[in-house]
Amino acid sequence: MSTEESPKMLYLSRSDIAAVGGAEAELYVRALHAGLVAHAEGKTVQPLKPYLRAAGTDGHIADRIIAMPAHVGEPGLSGIKWIGSKHDNPVRRGRERASAVIVLNDPESNYPVAVLEGSLISAWRTAGVTCLAARHLARAGFTDVALVGCGVIGRTQLTALLQQFEHIVTVHLYDQQPSAAHDVAAQISGEFPAVKAQVASTAEEAVRAGDLVVPCTVTSRPYIPFAWLKRGALLCNVSIMDVHKDVFLGADKVVVDDWEQSNREKKIINQLVLEGSFSRERLHAELGEILSGAKPGRENDDEIIVLNPMGMAVEDIACAGEVYERAKNQGVGTWLDLY
Repeated sequence: MSTEESPKMLYLSRSDIAAVGGAEAELYVRALHAGLVAHAEGKTVQPLKPYLRAAGTDGHIADRIIAMPAHVGEPGLSGIKWIGSKHDNPVRRGRERASAVIVLNDPESNYPVAVLEGSLISAWRTAGVTCLAARHLARAGFTDVALVGCGVIGRTQLTALLQQFEHIVTVHLYDQQPSAAHDVAAQISGEFPAVKAQVASTAEEAVRAGDLVVPCTVTSRPYIPFAWLKRGALLCNVSIMDVHKDVFLGADKVVVDDWEQSNREKKIINQLVLEGSFSRERLHAELGEILSGAKPGRENDDEIIVLNPMGMAVEDIACAGEVYERAKNQGVGTWLDLY
């Protein structure tokens, strides 16, 4: 095959992705809205994601590699995120806990058309989901955000929320390593001087103060009971295992990104289903149903609402597709010959 006929792929590094807006919330909020509505309307294909755990059941809950394939839209784009995580990467190796690559495929030929660094997209799309949820499920004009866990995911969540919601007055920060919480407080004070950053002495202190509560930890043991949540709170259960069962049972509404993805892997919802105390019928909605208008979001200021976002390949591929299109249009990235 001649050089002219050789298929090519666009490689996008983390800095390339940031250069086209991939380190700001707006790109993700826009792409996620379209992707989640498409998912609610049945315009996506998303197999259940397999978990590769080399250490088996003896390993840490955060030690895994996950394959996340999806097709989004009509004709749309296909792709897969391959995301690895080791809980001790920061301490033992001086690296971020998670790393990822995303491969995009042209659905007409199924040839790969792009390879993207995936951890930046992964962190920001997770934050984008929280922003969309806050628009529809948080109390209007909410002022206080509680963040438990001040790592990369937590920092990104907070930055995205502050970019999207100018009415936030105070952020309440807690981390088992106080220095991490103080580092985030200093970052927020520098980037958003109008926002007050308070470091809490306990997780309970932070959670009780939050109109919007965002746990971003690697815990395998729940520690947030329903009693900690004030009336009108929205809890975005980003790290999945942080809340006790009574939070799901006591909440006025429980929302997920995808029911099938949430009801597996012995996560809290899956445990409740197996026990017979929760079901698809008790679920209020998938988030895409709320974004499309098929189901209502928050209906009064007193509701306690829980979003349980397992994280979907649909979200990654929708966002990576937006990054890819922007990069092509702006001439960003490196073209690689496939052969």
